[in-house]
Amino acid sequence: MKFGKVEQPELIDFTISEDHPDTQVLLSKQNKTGSPNIFIGCAKWNRQDLKNFYPRGTKDELVYYSSQFNSIELNATFYRIFPAEQYQKWYDKTPEGFKFFPKMTNEVSHLRRLNDKVYEVADRYLEVTSLLKDKLGTIFLQMHNNFNPKNWDRVVQFVEYWPKEFPLAMEFRHTDWFNDPKVAQELYHLLEENNITNVLVDTAGRRDIMHMRLTTNEAFIRYVGANHESDYNRLDDWIDRLSSWKASGLKNIHFFVHQNLELESPLLSAYFIEKLNQKFGTDLTIPQTTLSPQKGLFE
Repeated sequence: MKFGKVEQPELIDFTISEDHPDTQVLLSKQNKTGSPNIFIGCAKWNRQDLKNFYPRGTKDELVYYSSQFNSIELNATFYRIFPAEQYQKWYDKTPEGFKFFPKMTNEVSHLRRLNDKVYEVADRYLEVTSLLKDKLGTIFLQMHNNFNPKNWDRVVQFVEYWPKEFPLAMEFRHTDWFNDPKVAQELYHLLEENNITNVLVDTAGRRDIMHMRLTTNEAFIRYVGANHESDYNRLDDWIDRLSSWKASGLKNIHFFVHQNLELESPLLSAYFIEKLNQKFGTDLTIPQTTLSPQKGLFE
């Protein structure tokens, strides 16, 4: 994942900013009893990207991946709408309780940019994506970097059209969505009123989009490591923040690990899951990887 990549990550202040005030307002309305639903995964499962993850002789990458992780941020669906039988195969290959968090096709977000032609495409996308049935997690829509608040009416129309039975998260990247407090507040209010999750992106070169504003009882976090030793400290900080949110009533944690070079994403994920298990008292499977921390990321 190249978004927000920098050449010298050691110069970046990775401190997680304070919560937006309305995040605590939202969480204060939640029931604080019970355990959160936690799904942690990578963005891809193919062997070419996740080198040193699959044991020698692995015949089916998804079958093995889903034995190690409980979810996947399904980026493949950004590039095309797959035939119905493909979704059925994915469903059949994965165990009970596994979740797919598919990315909306770029025809909606990038090519047509939420214009009035996207609704037929969105309907077609949902028709096949719904075949994931109980294994379908939150769908996420990532807008183009240059999609700015001048397109506000398109956002409103799309949000109001979206069928509420499908959980949706939206990621806005243009800085003007967040520079103007009035624009940001209107966007957050629209998402919250329509039960749409505001995606949080933690990446080196775009600290401005670490706005820490939850709009639903779901933290959908796309974490982008910098292939640098600071990646671990950043994950520790996320454990602390998520623990604070959990204590305040957060019920859904969806955390997906990327890197500029993806090959070590399973190693970072294993570290994160182990630390989270210790902090939360959970027993999520810790992925096994042939890349050891001793040989790790930074030699």
